[in-house]
Amino acid sequence: MKGQDEPQWLSPDERDAWFALSWLMIRLPGAIDAQLQRDSGLAFFEYLVLAALSESPGRCMRMSDLAQHVNGSVSRLSNVAKRLEQRGWMRRAPNAENGRYIEATLTEAGMAVVEQAAPGHVAAVRQYVFDALRPEQVTALYDIGSQIATRVEGEHAGSPFTGRTPRRL
Repeated sequence: MKGQDEPQWLSPDERDAWFALSWLMIRLPGAIDAQLQRDSGLAFFEYLVLAALSESPGRCMRMSDLAQHVNGSVSRLSNVAKRLEQRGWMRRAPNAENGRYIEATLTEAGMAVVEQAAPGHVAAVRQYVFDALRPEQVTALYDIGSQIATRVEGEHAGSPFTGRTPRRL
């Protein structure tokens, strides 16, 4: 039957929305990374690692959980962790209860780096994202992002920094 194998093409509105989202996915991380590099000497991924540890109980997480939390592979995280350890900002050690797991812990020096970098990072996020939105758009952005994350990651998706789970529209 003709047409069954035909892709379901995007409507003009969907295409425009996809282009806008694609642009954001490509350009926004670079802008955030540039601000962090300029103001704090940190790559965005390094900041995400340090910030995640700063928000964790005891400023400590299993490396495998941390990798998932910051959306990086274990090998990428290990490379970054090595650099952060060399700077004295974190340390890795076997878990005291189960030595099969390696835990990352944020040091006091690492916490100081997060505290120094956070105001500039938040200002950049506010400038690039939230200052451009009305309050109802912030809510919509959260809902849309959560729904897309759920489609990509399954029901385990949620906001890693708040523990919030996606709301359904």
